[in-house]
Amino acid sequence: MFFSKKINLSLALLLVSNTGFALSHQDTPKLILQITVDQLRGDMPYRYLDKMGKGGFKYLLKKGVVYKDAHHNHANTETIVGHATLATGALPAVHGMIGNVWYDNKLGRLVYNIEDADYPLLSVDADVNQKTEIDPTQRTAKSSGRSPRNIQVSTFSDELAIATNGKAKIFGVSVKDRGAVSLAGHMGKAFWFSKKSGEFVTSQYYYDKYPDWVTDWNKAKPTKQYHQKNWTLLQPLASYEFAQQDDQAWETKFPGFGRIFPHAYGDMSNGYFNTFLTLSPAGDELTLDFAKALVNNEQLGQDNIPDYLSVSFSSTDYVGHIFGPSSLEAEDNLLRLDKTLANLLAFIDRKIGLDNTLIVLAADHGAAEVPAYLASLGMDTKPVTPKNWDKSPGMKALKIQFGFDEELIKSYFHPYLYLDRDLVSRKKLSLAQVQKAVAMEVAKLDGVAVAVTSSDLETANIPNDYVHTLVANNHSSNRSGDIYIVLESHRFVADMEGLTVAATHGSPWGYDTFVPLVFAGFGLDDKIVHQRVSTTDIAVTLSAILGIKAPSGAQGIILEDAVNND
Repeated sequence: MFFSKKINLSLALLLVSNTGFALSHQDTPKLILQITVDQLRGDMPYRYLDKMGKGGFKYLLKKGVVYKDAHHNHANTETIVGHATLATGALPAVHGMIGNVWYDNKLGRLVYNIEDADYPLLSVDADVNQKTEIDPTQRTAKSSGRSPRNIQVSTFSDELAIATNGKAKIFGVSVKDRGAVSLAGHMGKAFWFSKKSGEFVTSQYYYDKYPDWVTDWNKAKPTKQYHQKNWTLLQPLASYEFAQQDDQAWETKFPGFGRIFPHAYGDMSNGYFNTFLTLSPAGDELTLDFAKALVNNEQLGQDNIPDYLSVSFSSTDYVGHIFGPSSLEAEDNLLRLDKTLANLLAFIDRKIGLDNTLIVLAADHGAAEVPAYLASLGMDTKPVTPKNWDKSPGMKALKIQFGFDEELIKSYFHPYLYLDRDLVSRKKLSLAQVQKAVAMEVAKLDGVAVAVTSSDLETANIPNDYVHTLVANNHSSNRSGDIYIVLESHRFVADMEGLTVAATHGSPWGYDTFVPLVFAGFGLDDKIVHQRVSTTDIAVTLSAILGIKAPSGAQGIILEDAVNND
């Protein structure tokens, strides 16, 4: 049963300026449930809505405050960038998480966004039978340690901890470590799935030892339920839009998993068993099971102090990369995700009550379609191959001009191109001039739409247009590379450290910035809002509803329809 708890906007705005937790208990949710679906473009839930049940996406989209035109306002639409933006209400230029990886000049290497050698994993996490995971950014990390210390500002969950004098219980859960760590913030606790051990793990940043319930949950071997099982279709094949397109030539044929149904998980001893789980709805199902155990054992939402739980579902991202967002696998995954969401919301309703729970659903980024799929529909497009950029005629001429006999481009790791700064320094050349010259040449290459130098971004010497604005919003003077590369619309690099993927994301184009945004529960009345809003508005709006100060770097605005919901 739902009842209305109206919050006056002027009162909320007044209370935001207070440093203490100010709203009376009857106006305060017992739980803030922040759901993030990795790689969920804003249109995707609607595509199969007629095949879904009532308790998942339909509940959110028909009972909540739905923003139909929500976008990320930064150029590098990658996982950590979007998650950190959702958490902080800040742009990457402020929160500092400008990419899944970046080059650290002090260390002289690429670093993974949340790696932290000071805080190793609590568990050994070293099953030698498990193969390298599918996410190539993880292979950049030189340590298994993880923490949120690279996030340069506070999160909403941090502000909740401050406002309640540390009494709010704050947790983040995800298959991906960066999906859990970012939203748990600096003051909460995070758990994520280890593909090596098949367990949910955490680091010494959060605990000295695992809570007993986590140890017991892992000892029960929850992945065993998938032993010798298959990912099969949820509904009859004939009911699927992509029923006749199961085996598409552009899909990644991951060894042992294949590209047609059923997809076998195989034996638990198989080195890729845990990876296969994440390439399917099983990853989300495991995340749900762990989240439910957490709510039960940590007693979330059981007193008058609001608690916070972030659940980030990752399977949509992995399925999208391997099979593409327009595939039979992606279609079935969304139908199964809908069941998982319905299960989560029904559980929360039983334990806490949806009228006592403030829910927000969004995504860290959208999704690009597979170029070959678009080509099959009549669009002339194909992936980009940057590995030979340094050997292009223009770059060869440029190196002769500058007197270089070595490769000037040190590396390209999306979206940044890195120059050999030591070489530039030895030649006693201006870095800004070399950046400019290289950017002009790279901009001429196939697939490149815009090449923007860090020097121009730092001096605001860029055009005042939409794409350049999003690039500037992504720039960090101490983390960004020499030249930001924006590829042409519907073009991307399909090679991820030797793994050819069907589709990816990471551009400033609309298909990557467009995400769903819904506030629901807590007595909110249903409403459709068509105005353009930003993902930076979420943390600010949550802060307004609770009457606490917004995160330290927040740049969004309060969404009045979610606050003053008359």
